[in-house]
Amino acid sequence: MEVLVIGGGGREHAICYSLKKNKDISKIYCIPGNGGISDIAECVPEIKATDLDAILQFVKSHPDISMTVVAPDDPLALGLVDLLTENGFRAFGPTKDAARIEASKVFSKWLMKKYNIPTAEYEVFDDAKKAKEYLKTAEYPIVIKADGLALGKGVVICKDKKEAIAAVNEIMLDHKFGKSGNQIVVEEFLTGYEVSVLAFCDGKTILPMETSQDHKRALDGDKGLNTGGMGAFSPSQRFCEIQMQKAYDEIFLPTMNALNSEGITFKGVIYFGLMVSDKGVKVLEYNARFGDPETQAVLPRLENDLYELFNLTIDQKLNQVKLKWKDKQSICVVLASGGYPESYEKGYEISFGDIDEDCIVFHAGTVKKDGKYYTNGGRVLGVTCMGKTLAEAREKAYRNVEKISFKDMHFRSDIGVK
Repeated sequence: MEVLVIGGGGREHAICYSLKKNKDISKIYCIPGNGGISDIAECVPEIKATDLDAILQFVKSHPDISMTVVAPDDPLALGLVDLLTENGFRAFGPTKDAARIEASKVFSKWLMKKYNIPTAEYEVFDDAKKAKEYLKTAEYPIVIKADGLALGKGVVICKDKKEAIAAVNEIMLDHKFGKSGNQIVVEEFLTGYEVSVLAFCDGKTILPMETSQDHKRALDGDKGLNTGGMGAFSPSQRFCEIQMQKAYDEIFLPTMNALNSEGITFKGVIYFGLMVSDKGVKVLEYNARFGDPETQAVLPRLENDLYELFNLTIDQKLNQVKLKWKDKQSICVVLASGGYPESYEKGYEISFGDIDEDCIVFHAGTVKKDGKYYTNGGRVLGVTCMGKTLAEAREKAYRNVEKISFKDMHFRSDIGVK
């Protein structure tokens, strides 16, 4: 059998890597893929992940494809799973309606408020003038979020009124994120520490995976601009089993039930971005898919067959399985282009030394030409290593980071320290 994976980042490389372990899968296709993915799958770079009609025609012309895994947010929000399913093809991922928990922050906040799922207090605005009036008397720091998808960069933490007004102007008037900024959510700033929990969900059963922690800021010490993620480790060193059970009872299960109550069956992966504070555990955000780079830290620890889990999710049979995990700690260090998340150059050759056998280098923004790899994005590579302890995993990861180089390469040196 053959499998098609949609997407071209580090998350998709990690998914392809895990699917490759299933010996019954004879071939993996990836649209559009990247340089590293091309080593284990046949990439189709001429088709974009958002070109739904072209993807449908590709699946129709490859009858041995038994499943399409839709990994990125954009094609999910556009309804690729709906289109494939309506045409009789198996697809893993939520429908367009279900993907709204990520595609619209206004919808997700409304859902949490209606069903008493703990989250930050907030206000919604579709008028920049009214938003700025509200900000005159708001408490700071405050968080401003573009309603729609913004490549993980549509969230601005503002320490004072001046920064908040600038954020409103940038999102709503300058249209930095296009139509995604037609509405904004202005949200109270929560303090504590963040935890990410990915969960398989089939509408009847929700199975949380092991925890992870992402590092969003571009620079050491959680300074600099927000990025799509500069690294992650798994599991969290602080989020205990008691807190996990409480989150399951108050957040994970109620989210699935809330969607069901709205007539929405969520089948896929829900990402829960959580804030843990002295006020309890609250939802910062939902994603309707695997997180990136959390997936690169979490999936290598998964002992279950990923293809089987995808099938059980589609068929609403997740109650038949229990997730099993390697008793190891993992860490992923992202190597980015200089200037990311703002402007950066592409096309620099990447040099690899002798990478350790038990270290996985996931490609995010690369292209392969004549046997050589070149930079082709903001986040370029994710170096993932495991160890008996997080300290051991960190030492391995950074030792291998030193074996990789490209012009203007940038990475954080403190992933996993906190």
